[in-house]
Amino acid sequence: MIRINLLPYRTARKKENVRRQLSVLFSSLFLVIILMFYANIRLNGEIKEVNDNIQRTKTEIAKYEKINKEIAEIKSKLEVLKTKMKVISDLEADRYEPVRLMDAMTILIVPNRMWFVSFDTTGKTVNLSGVAVDSQTVADFMTRLEGSKLFETVNLKTIKKQMVRQASLKYFEISCNKKYAKQEVKSEAKK
Repeated sequence: MIRINLLPYRTARKKENVRRQLSVLFSSLFLVIILMFYANIRLNGEIKEVNDNIQRTKTEIAKYEKINKEIAEIKSKLEVLKTKMKVISDLEADRYEPVRLMDAMTILIVPNRMWFVSFDTTGKTVNLSGVAVDSQTVADFMTRLEGSKLFETVNLKTIKKQMVRQASLKYFEISCNKKYAKQEVKSEAKK
């Protein structure tokens, strides 16, 4: 039988296999390192892009907040102007009411038998106080007030006897509720 010694061939083959495996290992490691380096560069680029977008968005938000603040200031000024315009229109509408009321009072007063001490209007209520010669004069005046188209209700608050220069006079206080004017009725209907 013939013997062939294959030992050096097998060891050479094993060395070649080890060399091949090492080269595959190093190639794979090199490839993994290159891929990781590429992924790192790519992720850093995406991070930079996202940070740029965040910064751009913050800048836009600051710009829009400034615009919103200006809009809020303009709205508040507009509300103040609307309030002023409403006050002006209300004053314009009620401009002649005190004159009409005083004119009506001069017509409704009982001449030479009574006079006013104070006259006050608050909203819809008119408070009168005065002095009359007697209770009948106060009653006549109240009847005239009720008969006028200016007042809904006329209430006598007090009537007292008062001495003025040794004359016995009647001090009275009357409260009246005004009727709505045509302009007020129209504005109530609009609401």
